[in-house]
Amino acid sequence: MKKINRRKALKDITIASATLLLSPSCMADDQKKDNSKKITVGNNGEKLGEGDYKMVIKNGTLYTEGKLQKDWFLGITDDGKLKVSQTALQGKQEIDATGKIVSPGFIDILADNAGNPQQTYTIFEKYKVSDGLTTVLQMHGGAEYPQKFHEYFDKLPHRVNYGVSVFVMRLRLAYASLAKRYELAERGLKEGAIAMAHSPEYQPDTTYTELKEYAKIAQRYNRPYFLHLRYSSEDKEQEGIKEAIRLTEETGVQIHIDHINSTGGTFNMAKALDLIQNANAKGSKITCCVYPYSYWATYLISERFGGDWRKRYGITYEDLEIVGTGERVTAQTYPIYRKRGGLLVAVPPGTMPFEKTINLALQTDFCMFGSDGGIEKEPRANSHPRGAGFAATAIRHCLNMGLTLEQALERIVTRPAKLIQPAMKDRGDLKNGNWADVTIFDPKTINGKATVANPNQFSEGIDCVIVNGEIAFQNGKLLKQAGKPIRY
Repeated sequence: MKKINRRKALKDITIASATLLLSPSCMADDQKKDNSKKITVGNNGEKLGEGDYKMVIKNGTLYTEGKLQKDWFLGITDDGKLKVSQTALQGKQEIDATGKIVSPGFIDILADNAGNPQQTYTIFEKYKVSDGLTTVLQMHGGAEYPQKFHEYFDKLPHRVNYGVSVFVMRLRLAYASLAKRYELAERGLKEGAIAMAHSPEYQPDTTYTELKEYAKIAQRYNRPYFLHLRYSSEDKEQEGIKEAIRLTEETGVQIHIDHINSTGGTFNMAKALDLIQNANAKGSKITCCVYPYSYWATYLISERFGGDWRKRYGITYEDLEIVGTGERVTAQTYPIYRKRGGLLVAVPPGTMPFEKTINLALQTDFCMFGSDGGIEKEPRANSHPRGAGFAATAIRHCLNMGLTLEQALERIVTRPAKLIQPAMKDRGDLKNGNWADVTIFDPKTINGKATVANPNQFSEGIDCVIVNGEIAFQNGKLLKQAGKPIRY
């Protein structure tokens, strides 16, 4: 018979007893720990434990599928995708969004950084992401050679998702041959550009026939055609609207009218909207956008200041303010500054009265927000403040005019994403499997701070911005750069 080691046996009994006493079945109810993991299904069908989410946003009000849902949870997987849940989720990192709105990332469908993007894009994106934007599409211009644009920029880190349209104005400056212009415009769409874009007001020698050829190309590739209309004066602005309607009626192309508050509907917005509404009712496809400011700005060298501009806009020299400095133009300095390229001037606030322009447009089902701008310089940019504060200002403006938060977010998230399909098919909504582009903001304090005198100011009320599952901006600080290209 094997001899028992009495000391070892006593030690084993003691350890076993302690283990039994500490097991859940032997603990008091208030001391028990549930160490089991509830299993949920991830975006690709994989099983995930509660703690397996990289990040969880809790206690906020989610804007998902067009509605605000209070106290829902949002999980973000390691690969940057979303999980929406009405019950609690757990993650390695948790963000408490109590009292805040958890929205799909804001979308700017009319950004502009065409001047010198290689040197300025980091500044440009800095003031976009701090304004709550996660996707910034340069559709008022873009790139004349989209493939070259992406070959250069896709290798670089980005704070936001980005994409471009075919920049027809640049093609027209580079090539006299219509055939060559059309060839390169089509090539740009083949290379992944998400739209066609042209500004006939700035190039008035563009004939209707030429405009129509670009429309036909865009329609062939199922891309929208972004138009800065031909006229902005009171007596002719409706002609520009009618030209856009004619283009879509004759080609079937989706037309998007850029900043209708400053080009097309400045003096008679109600009539412009009626024309569009009636055309859409007959089968046309026309959308438009506005920026939430009662004044516009553009380069003093541009065609907008050709001819009798004072009579056309009802303003004079001293009404023009040089953006970024606050300096007023005079009759003496005007001819000097007019010759200087790249000098942006703003007209006075109230030039486009909210109640007669922007507010009317926002009440339609075809209008959305677009910035028509970007910040390209520090510490004081010669840029309209919409380049830094447009999104936060847009939300605040909607609330001030009596729209609901759902209606505000529809105009800066849902409608822009819907316009850019299928390139934005997995963005623009908080849905399972979508990319985790998220903006968390305070509905009580959100507002733009940028001004004409000092455009370089971050917006208020933007708590956190997440781009493709990475925190890009939080508590006033710029963090990770996880932006991706948006292209076909």
